[in-house]
Amino acid sequence: MLKAEVAVEQAPGAVKVEFDNFEHGFPAGFGPRGWRHLAYAVAIAFASFQLVIAAWNVLPSQVVRGVHVGFLLLLTFGLIGNFTARTDLGRAIAWSIGALGFLCGLYQWIFYADLILRDGDPTHLDLVVGTLLAVLIFEGTRRLMGPALPIMCGVCLLYWFFGQYLPAPLNHRGYDFDQVVTHLSFGTEGFYGVPIYVSATYIFLFILFGSFLERAGMIQLFTDVSLGLFGGSRGGPAKVSVFASGLMGTISGSGVANVVTVGQFTIPLMIKFGYRRAFAAGVEATASMGGQIMPPVMGAVAFIMAETLGVDYSVIVKAAVIPAFLYFASAFWMVHLEAGKHGLVGMKKSEIPSAWRAVVARWYLVLPLAALVFMLFEGFTPLYAGSMGLALTVALILGASIVQGFSRPVLRYVFWIGLALVVGAVSRDGLDIMQILIVVAVLVAITAITRGGRATLVACRDSLADSAKSALTVGMACAIVGTIIGMMTQTGVGTVFGSWVIGLGEHSLFLALVMTMLLSILLGTGIPTIPTYIITAALAAPALANLGVPLIISHMFAFYYGIMADLSPPVALAALAAAPIAKEKPDKIGWEAMRIALAGYVIPFIAVYSPALMLQPGDAMAAELGFYGAVLYATLKALLAIGLFGMASIGFLFTRMTVVERLVAFAAAVCLLGEFRYSDYAGFVIAALIVGWQWRQRPRSAVAAA
Repeated sequence: MLKAEVAVEQAPGAVKVEFDNFEHGFPAGFGPRGWRHLAYAVAIAFASFQLVIAAWNVLPSQVVRGVHVGFLLLLTFGLIGNFTARTDLGRAIAWSIGALGFLCGLYQWIFYADLILRDGDPTHLDLVVGTLLAVLIFEGTRRLMGPALPIMCGVCLLYWFFGQYLPAPLNHRGYDFDQVVTHLSFGTEGFYGVPIYVSATYIFLFILFGSFLERAGMIQLFTDVSLGLFGGSRGGPAKVSVFASGLMGTISGSGVANVVTVGQFTIPLMIKFGYRRAFAAGVEATASMGGQIMPPVMGAVAFIMAETLGVDYSVIVKAAVIPAFLYFASAFWMVHLEAGKHGLVGMKKSEIPSAWRAVVARWYLVLPLAALVFMLFEGFTPLYAGSMGLALTVALILGASIVQGFSRPVLRYVFWIGLALVVGAVSRDGLDIMQILIVVAVLVAITAITRGGRATLVACRDSLADSAKSALTVGMACAIVGTIIGMMTQTGVGTVFGSWVIGLGEHSLFLALVMTMLLSILLGTGIPTIPTYIITAALAAPALANLGVPLIISHMFAFYYGIMADLSPPVALAALAAAPIAKEKPDKIGWEAMRIALAGYVIPFIAVYSPALMLQPGDAMAAELGFYGAVLYATLKALLAIGLFGMASIGFLFTRMTVVERLVAFAAAVCLLGEFRYSDYAGFVIAALIVGWQWRQRPRSAVAAA
């Protein structure tokens, strides 16, 4: 892993920045002196290219993927050089290496037709470019994210080259150097596979969408609403953290980003009101990681899943709705019990903003998100829906800047009504992005001549550049994981692991699920969620599907545990991000996060045995209750199981629980998860007994009572 300590000149003085690697993002700014202008210009060019591609289908998909990877390499090496090189010569070398990477990507555009004609018969130049591309992607990912992912992909590469010497059934027929390089660096099965396609289209656009919404003030709106609703309740600050992070997850889709934005406010607030430092940071880490499963944006994996399964993105969103609700309900329940156990109170009324006033003042910020949800569920592609949502967000930002110059409120109302009428007029015959862009261009022109308007335009331009920076980690992970995809598609090694899972599942589906869960968590402790999902989904998801698990649920199963890995020690990336804010050890935060996120570890198992939880057919209760009856039954059963797991984990309901009471609550929860005869009945009966017992004990423990 990188260990750098850098003096970054962003003003007349230098700012000292310490970090292990850039996996959680680069420091603020773009580097020292004139080099920052170069990086800023490249970032703007990168973002502009992505916007054009999103709005108009002007280039072949292979070319888009190639140029996208080229920009990733150029900006990755350039920024790493800006922040780590000690001399201008070192930065120049870094930018030169990045330029080579950009040319490798551009090679797909320049020789697009020729590469198609000579597919399978590469020239010497093709092999040189393909090899150079592989070296740069591996080195760029290592410097950006540490060695774990490149080492794993390197092992796959070694297997690709030398796997024919292994004993059966692990061996393959053997492949020459030119076959490996061609498959890896050209076509759509290696570096330019589905993950990089999704990165080049959906992911970048939604990162930009979230960035502009944050710039418009969405974080403040979410925080004020959360404080107004829950700040005064028992243990209110922790509930604010869960609710605000859940709202943030609707637009960001990034766990670590949520930790470092919302957590800057909520973690100190929780500590101030009596929560232990590790618990406070664990709450924020747990809630923030849920952003990856919170519709409508979700995490980058959701877009990859939709492309892999060949289904509309809205299908993935629908499947994720109830589990996401259960995940955040679980975190909310955990902090409620912890507050009751330790007698933690809420905030004073004078310290709490009005949720209603916050909504009234900034209700318009919700419009882009509402429009995005509407278009996704109406069948528009995520690319188109995201483009329209982004255009609407920019229009709102520019409009808000323009009306600040109006002294009379009536003029502001006239402006907003007029803008709404114009947008309605240009879209009455269907949503045309060109017409919407003309409206945005007019608003830009008006903003440029209004008081304070130029500052708003600069802020929008900065959002473009910052989005390009934010996309680097995701994009490079999507590129390098193409090594694993390419190896598996050419060698067929995935069928070996799949046969093991199927063989295990013939004796016990539960053991097959546990094996898949452990694989996801073990992979996720060393690599990000995206490659974890891709590897696990490629290896285990088809096998689980062959065992009767619905395909979407099998992929969601792999997705969930890739997320849980970011909460699980020894790595626990979300805990690492929260540690500096809480001033606590990451391992302690990770263990607390695992306890708080206990439901997150069991929801996928519930969904496997009760597919209605993800709105999938095949639920056993559907024959008795109908489909929606089965959905309601599965949801209520999951809520009860989550409640029991929370009691067992925290050790409190109406009063502090003994070890025996916690074990009984845990047994009841396990019964509700199980699929043995009378398991549900046993779970309901035991749950009623333990809750009734706790109620009877309540008057005896006035000190611990809520």
